[in-house]
Amino acid sequence: MTTDAFAFPAVARMPRRPAAILRINSVACHTVMVLLSLFCLFPVYWMIVTSLRPANQIFDTTLWPTSVSLGNYVHAMQAIPIGGMLANTFIVAALVTVAQLFTGLLAAYAFARWRFRGDRLVYTLVALTWLVPFQVVMIPNYLLVAHLGILDSISALIVPHLAAALGVLMLAQAMRSFPAEVIEAARMDGAGNWRILWEVIVPSLRGSIASLAILIFISTWNEYFWPLLLSRSPENSVIQIGIQMFMSAEGNAWGPLMAAATLASLPILAIYVLLQRQVVQSFMKSGIR
Repeated sequence: MTTDAFAFPAVARMPRRPAAILRINSVACHTVMVLLSLFCLFPVYWMIVTSLRPANQIFDTTLWPTSVSLGNYVHAMQAIPIGGMLANTFIVAALVTVAQLFTGLLAAYAFARWRFRGDRLVYTLVALTWLVPFQVVMIPNYLLVAHLGILDSISALIVPHLAAALGVLMLAQAMRSFPAEVIEAARMDGAGNWRILWEVIVPSLRGSIASLAILIFISTWNEYFWPLLLSRSPENSVIQIGIQMFMSAEGNAWGPLMAAATLASLPILAIYVLLQRQVVQSFMKSGIR
């Protein structure tokens, strides 16, 4: 018997695509991405341009106003306390972010590292609360805030959002993938659960925590229905309610409205521009789908 009988059949090689075709595909993909980017950015651009138009040119369709005016910004600042509203919005968003991160870390550590009777049931119930829109529990929360006597205050905007299922689910998923050997080594060194959480796990989950913090901050910044239900005075309200004040049954003051919307968007745009790379990397590291 010859060795030819044991010869393996030749594996067919896939033909390589010509470089010209790959270059054309790359150009086509980038062209589509540029067009989609322009489509997404055009409303923001139009908002800024409209805020710079004089009152007699507010409905012009030119891509840039023939004369630039800051009168809409002056009108908006005189009509509502924009500075105070922006400060209130930042305080509410920052405190809600810190509170949800804190409660989410504690609950996620319990679900990920402790085993107790009914733990899966409790985790499922927490996950189900994520599927319930906030508008469903808005009235019960309003009654709770009313009984606490904190209506029309910054505290009323924060208390119902001290904990959320999103933070628990994201952080629990990240903690379950954390190496158990590192935690056992920390326990052998005499570290308790509190030290393990804050000195071992949290520094290793900066990506997940950063992505969750950005999500919570932006979501709280854009909150409208809950402040609308509670706010009675502009001094204790947020910027989203201030923007709504330029809309009435008699008509909308589009110039000041766009000016206020531009001022409300600047902090979020600044956060994205400054933390763009960190935002993308944190979402990739956290495993969000």
